[in-house]
Amino acid sequence: MKHQHVNQKIVHRLSRIEGHVHSIKEMVASGRDCAEVLVQLAAVRSALDRARYAILEDHLEHCIGEAIEEGKGQKTIDDLKVALKRFIG
Repeated sequence: MKHQHVNQKIVHRLSRIEGHVHSIKEMVASGRDCAEVLVQLAAVRSALDRARYAILEDHLEHCIGEAIEEGKGQKTIDDLKVALKRFIG
């Protein structure tokens, strides 16, 4: 049940980010000051980073543990390594 709650929080967070990006698009379209746009882009980047970490944390706490219990631990860990290369890069 906790896993579902975390997913809902992440979806809510991503919806807020989506709205923020839409606002930035409107700022650019209306010719707002570039410095203001850059500040807002930095805020979105930070919000995306927080969402990435929340998803990673949820994956480590739930998905990896379940995979190990089901005997699929090594495959899941290998998949995680690939994902982390993209996550960090």
